[in-house]
Amino acid sequence: MSAAEPLPSLSSSVVLVPVKAFAHAKARLAQSLDSARRAELAKVMAGHVLAAAFPLPVAVVCDDEEVAEWAREHSAMVLTEPGRGLNGAVEIGVAKLARAGASEILVAHADLPFAHGLAQLVGFSGVTLVPDRRQDGTNVLCLPADSCFRFGYGQGSFARHRAEAERLGLPVRVVREPDLAWDVDVPSDIPAGLARLI
Repeated sequence: MSAAEPLPSLSSSVVLVPVKAFAHAKARLAQSLDSARRAELAKVMAGHVLAAAFPLPVAVVCDDEEVAEWAREHSAMVLTEPGRGLNGAVEIGVAKLARAGASEILVAHADLPFAHGLAQLVGFSGVTLVPDRRQDGTNVLCLPADSCFRFGYGQGSFARHRAEAERLGLPVRVVREPDLAWDVDVPSDIPAGLARLI
């Protein structure tokens, strides 16, 4: 990975998108898509999520040079955090954005094919959680940048994140938005229109 890039002076809300190496993305789709098509699917969805953040500034946290270059091409800030895993990368990413002046961070996963209007979720004084449609994972999480929140992505993360907000004494708002609840984990999750693009 290249050397860490300085962040611009920030204010207000920033969208943080963790993006896994495209070559290793969506392994659970391997029975339906070969590696090249999985990589292309990951790129298309991640680009859609970055576009859905407009007009907010966007940072991509990653541990892969190809992803970093892709993020720069999409005018996103790049936070390189190799070897930290999803939770560690998001935690460090939030801390770096807070030090750069961001007051609120909206963390959106990169596999939301119907994402739109992410900026509508900012401005709440506590923690906003958007669960997946199975009410298990956390597709979008918005929180004060200085909250020292402990992230717990993975199976059951919605309940863990709600408990963490309560531990910190932060108000919790749950937004059940069908378009943001749709993520792609298994082949049946891939929208037909998106499948034709890859």
